[in-house]
Amino acid sequence: MGFGSYDESEQNDQTVETGEDEAVNVHENEHDGSVEFEFEESEESLIDQLQEMKDDDEDDE
Repeated sequence: MGFGSYDESEQNDQTVETGEDEAVNVHENEHDGSVEFEFEESEESLIDQLQEMKDDDEDDE
C-alpha cells in the first residue's frame, strides 16, 4: 500500500456513539458585539511601513 492509499473496507462503518454530554457545543462561546480599532498613526504612515516591509523582503530574496 503506497502513500495516500487506504483500504475501502475500513471506510464502511464509522459510527461513533457519543452522548450529548460528550458533544461539542459550537454555540457555547458566541458573542454579539462590535470591534473598534483606534490607530495612532495615519493611513499614509501605515502604508509606508508596509511598503518598507515589502521592499526589505524583496532585498532578502
